Amino acid sequence: MEATGIHLWLVLWKAYEAIRRHADRHIHSLGLGFSDFAVLEVLLHKGPAPVNTIGELVHLTSGSITAAIDRLEQKSLVARCTDPSDRRARVVHLTEVGRKLIECAFRDHAAAMGAATGGLTAAERGAAVVLLKKLGLSAEER
Repeated sequence: MEATGIHLWLVLWKAYEAIRRHADRHIHSLGLGFSDFAVLEVLLHKGPAPVNTIGELVHLTSGSITAAIDRLEQKSLVARCTDPSDRRARVVHLTEVGRKLIECAFRDHAAAMGAATGGLTAAERGAAVVLLKKLGLSAEER
């Protein structure tokens, strides 16, 4: 079968959906929703950030990211603080409870995603990452 652009798109779509469903199930098994997990993961790996920056990174609208931050703040997982360089801006930080939760949840989720992609060797996963990044960059240029 010829590997046309449409065929590649269909294969990528099906593969993405399969892995996304697995990721969703696993994240929910940790007691978190997908957007809450995504926000906590950004704060863990990128550090404190303004609400709008987090929203852009996790692909949430301004209303949705505000609701997610409110939800996480009510659970004492994050705190909004004034930005020392701009008193008008609010920066979101992980609380100690939030840091412990996402460190454990992320470690567990990384293992689950390793198992979900276990049909590929480490070298094949590496090659896939390189090719998919290349594909993403070339698609954005068009």
